[in-house]
Amino acid sequence: MTVRSRACAVLGAVLALTSACSFGPPDPDVAGAPPNLPAPSVSSAPQGGGEREVAVTVLAKGLEVPWDIAFLPDGSALVTERDTARLLQVGPDSDPAGLKVTEVQRLSEVTAGGDGGLLGLAVSPDYAKDQTVFVYYSTAKDNRVAKLKLKGKPEPILTGIPHARDVNGGQLAFGPDGQLYVTTGDDSGGTQAQNPKNLGGKILRITSDGKPAPGNPVKNSPVWSSGHRNVQGIAWDATKRMYASESGQPKTGELNVIQKGKNYGWAAADGTSTDAKFTNPLISWPSAESSCAGVAVLERMVATACPQGKRLWMVDVTGNGTVFGQPRALLTNEYGRLRALSAAPDGSLWVATSNHEDGGDAKSDDDRILRLVFSDGGAGRS
Repeated sequence: MTVRSRACAVLGAVLALTSACSFGPPDPDVAGAPPNLPAPSVSSAPQGGGEREVAVTVLAKGLEVPWDIAFLPDGSALVTERDTARLLQVGPDSDPAGLKVTEVQRLSEVTAGGDGGLLGLAVSPDYAKDQTVFVYYSTAKDNRVAKLKLKGKPEPILTGIPHARDVNGGQLAFGPDGQLYVTTGDDSGGTQAQNPKNLGGKILRITSDGKPAPGNPVKNSPVWSSGHRNVQGIAWDATKRMYASESGQPKTGELNVIQKGKNYGWAAADGTSTDAKFTNPLISWPSAESSCAGVAVLERMVATACPQGKRLWMVDVTGNGTVFGQPRALLTNEYGRLRALSAAPDGSLWVATSNHEDGGDAKSDDDRILRLVFSDGGAGRS
C-alpha cells in the first residue's frame, strides 16, 4: 500500500483529530500572534506502521532549490536558494495562499554550480542584540563561511574549505554550547576526510569569529569530527546529543551520532564497518532510499529529509540514544526531492522540496515549503 493510499485510509481519523485539537498554529500565548495559515492540504501516515499521523500544509510556492531554513525571533524564517544566491524571508505576514515570501538580498559573492552555491544558514543566538546571521557559500575557488547583517555585505570568517562540483557539505548550526558547527564535503575519494589538516570531509566547530572553538579535539584546529563524505544536516536533541546525515556514498546513506574527535570512516567505510577505529552509523539505508540532507529533532524523534530518496525518514530514539522500533518513511514520492528541514518554534517541522535541480521533476508550483504537524506531539496538540 502506498503512502497516498494509506493517507486515504486515515484521512477521516486525521480530520476528526484536527477538528478536536487543531493542526493549525499554536495559541498566541505559545508563539505570539500566529499567521493565518492555509488549511492542511494533505494528510498522510508513515510507511512501516506506527500510530503517528501528520497533516501537511503548503506554506510557500515558486521557490528555486531552497537549501536551508532558519528562524528569526519574530517567527518568520530565512531561506537560502542555492542556485539564485537569494536570501528570502518567509512570513510572518500571510494571505489565503500561504506565507508571504520576500527577497531580502542576493549575494553577489556566490558562484553557483553543481551542488555549490548559497547553502547553509544560521541565525546568531544573540540575534536580538547583534542582528547577525551566518551563511555558507561557494566561490570560484573555495567554500566559505561569512557573517552579515541582513541587506549588508558578507564578512568572511572562515575560507579555504575545499570546493567541488557535487560535494560541498554546507550546513551551519549553533550547538547547545553556543559554538558554530560547519559541515564540509570530500570529493577526493577520502584523502581530504582522513587528513586532519584538510578542512574537507569534516564537521568543524568554530567561534562566531571563525576561530577554532575552545575544547576542540586538537588545540588550534577547527576539526570536531572527520571521515565524512558529505554532511548536509545536523541537529541536537534535548540531551545535547548531536545527529548528522551522511550522503553521497555509493552504497548507503547514514544517520550518525556525532562525538568529539571521532572518525566516521569515509572512504574506507561505507555504512557499518568492522574496523574499530571508525564510528558506525546509528542507522543506514540504501543510497537510493536516502542520501539525506536536512536533519531536525522533535522530542525523541529524529527526522531527515532525503533528496535522492524522495522521502522523510523518521527515527525514534531512546533516552540513551539507541533506536526504538523501526525507522518510518513519510511522504515517499509525494513531493519529489526533499532537502531543507528545520524544527519551527511552534513545534512543527518545515521541509522544502528541491525539484528545480538535476534529478528533480519540477511541478508548476515548485519548489515548495511544507509544514508538518504530527498528531501525537508538537504544534496543534491539544
